[in-house]
Amino acid sequence: MAPIETVPLTKDGFTDLKVELDRLKSHDRPRIILEIAEARGHGDLSENAEYHAARERQGFIEGRIADLEDKLGRAEIVDFSAAATDQVRFGAYVTVSEESTGETKTYRIVGDLEADIASNKISLSSPIARALLGKRVDDLVEVRAPKGVAEYLITEVRY
Repeated sequence: MAPIETVPLTKDGFTDLKVELDRLKSHDRPRIILEIAEARGHGDLSENAEYHAARERQGFIEGRIADLEDKLGRAEIVDFSAAATDQVRFGAYVTVSEESTGETKTYRIVGDLEADIASNKISLSSPIARALLGKRVDDLVEVRAPKGVAEYLITEVRY
């Protein structure tokens, strides 16, 4: 039997996913059941677009619930905040300055499940995160990405 693969999450990421799961189970699932019941009352199910749309949403909700339950059941909360270090590790907030433009950005290195580039949360498996891991403040990091090579100077690491 193969070992169970754990899912690395930050404490915040675990909490956010747990809140989403609770909302899906206590709010979204009951609401879609009511929508399906209402749509059934509109007659012939074979030509009832509301019914089919509601069933499709139900399938999505049930799939997401199953996925979250699986991932949360295998979650391993990784927290390096107690280990005061300037080294980039999982869960770190890393501020970098792009060498060519001087533009600064702060990223948080998180697990694949909680990555969200719009919130500057980058996946542990992304090219930039892989390049940053293990580095320290004032290190120059070269990142190979599909759009080319970029160099970043690490200006701050915090947890």
